[in-house]
Amino acid sequence: MPTDNSPSPLDNPVWAALTGTHRRFAQFAGAEPSGAPGPAGGLAARYLPDANPFSALSDPDDPRSWAALAELAGPGEVVWLTGLPTPPPGWETVASIPGVQLDGRAVAAESAPEAVRLGPADVPEMLELVRLTEPGPFLPRTVELGTYLGIRHEGRLVAMAGERLRPPGWAEISAVCTHPEHRGGGLAGRLVRAVAAVVRERGDSPFLHAAAANTGAVRLYRSMGFVLRREPVFIGVRTPGSPGPLDPETKA
Repeated sequence: MPTDNSPSPLDNPVWAALTGTHRRFAQFAGAEPSGAPGPAGGLAARYLPDANPFSALSDPDDPRSWAALAELAGPGEVVWLTGLPTPPPGWETVASIPGVQLDGRAVAAESAPEAVRLGPADVPEMLELVRLTEPGPFLPRTVELGTYLGIRHEGRLVAMAGERLRPPGWAEISAVCTHPEHRGGGLAGRLVRAVAAVVRERGDSPFLHAAAANTGAVRLYRSMGFVLRREPVFIGVRTPGSPGPLDPETKA
């Protein structure tokens, strides 16, 4: 766990991921006053909408970054951010979820022989498991963001976990969930350790986010060796202005 105030990719993990490993999933907006692109291609970025709902600001204290994000998302649209950002006037906070960011460098990683690698062909089952368990956002292309592992029982997917954000040197373990009929057997813990083993083999370190109110999950992660690093907030904010007219072909 860091003992100084030196900058870390985990301070702004979505931005660090989108300007690095996940650049192919990124959309950027914003330019410097000179007209040149901002840092790494823009002043604000977001994931492709079918991969991850999060957006990011190159500098949450810079009004130009917020203006770039508004340009990227369009008027009256809700975007999700993490950290401790303070929206400028004209933005509406529609949701605010206190969270924890946990450093997993001390976790004992261990492969799980019963786990199988999941891919695009497994997405329908993964989406159904997410619907039942609500571990957090998981979209049709989220599986492409990293390695996802699952455990099957009689052919049915009953537990999974994988990688979402990939800031330099780190990988966020996410979508940790177990079917309600199979809880209590330690499947989540085995998959978290197995994903951590994949992360370590690549030379990176695991971390994760959780809602602070999810005390059972946080307690499990702490018992595995995850250490509290910071307490970010996950916020949904609406961009200034009214949404534009619907494309006639998209109207209900």
